[in-house]
Amino acid sequence: MRGRTAITAAGLLALTACSTGPSLENRGAVTASPGDSHHLTIGTAGFTESDLLAQLYAQLLNQAGYKTSIITVANRELYEPALEAGQIDVVPEYAATLADWLNAKTHGADAKPVGSPDLDATMKALRNLAAPRGLTVLPPGRAVDQNAFAVTADYARRHHLKTLSDLGASKLKVRLAAGDECVQRPYCEPGLRKVYGIDITGVDPKGVGTTQAKRAVQDGRDQMVLTTSTDATLDRFGLVLLADDKHLQNADHVVPVVNRARAGSAGVAKALGRLNDVLTTADLADMNRQVDSWRRLPADVARTYLQDKGLLK
Repeated sequence: MRGRTAITAAGLLALTACSTGPSLENRGAVTASPGDSHHLTIGTAGFTESDLLAQLYAQLLNQAGYKTSIITVANRELYEPALEAGQIDVVPEYAATLADWLNAKTHGADAKPVGSPDLDATMKALRNLAAPRGLTVLPPGRAVDQNAFAVTADYARRHHLKTLSDLGASKLKVRLAAGDECVQRPYCEPGLRKVYGIDITGVDPKGVGTTQAKRAVQDGRDQMVLTTSTDATLDRFGLVLLADDKHLQNADHVVPVVNRARAGSAGVAKALGRLNDVLTTADLADMNRQVDSWRRLPADVARTYLQDKGLLK
């Protein structure tokens, strides 16, 4: 990495306001030849996993001959327009989440979601929404960061639970620690009831994957917690994930998204594509753990990982 900068909201808005990147009214820019700037700015949303992915991207691009800098913009409402405008060239994103976000931006907040558990359908929708904005969505890898549900290891052992289907078949009554929106979101309480037949007796509004939510399950006040598939702290609370064996959750595979006019070249795609061959969900969770629990720097964790996988000299 050549450098890292934290950009304020006002500063980023000023940059995007005076830029001349592709717009929906300038469709010709979308079909122009992909650009190959050799100094690329990589955006991170400022949480551990996003920082790690940005570091992985930067180090792979550096080895491929690009100079890179990293900026932190914690709000998608700011970094996505900056990506369109060419003030940011590359960001790590999540397929279904970005597809739905761009769909709402394009068609309104009430637009029917286009993200789904079907990765191919989700990627097609995402690329159709991204292309008119001058963005190219590179191929997804195996790593997925999606909603996931965890119980205590003891609870899973006593009731012979490995999957959410097992929990539904058990007919156990389950109080779920989650965000208060869980009672309405189709991937949460309604989906658990409809898809898996799980008897949810109530939602304890302690947030998604928070310490308070995990402790409530650890202490037996709740039986299950909504978290994410790359949560690195489950072991600390004696928790294990139950497999989403009927694929309730959307395909939130990690995908690099680039500004086509500046970073749409085959060289960028090739450099970042090398990560797809090795990076798994478990790898992301392990790297998150090293940063959050072991207090290692994201740059050091990323470098060690790439070296161990033979992707960095």
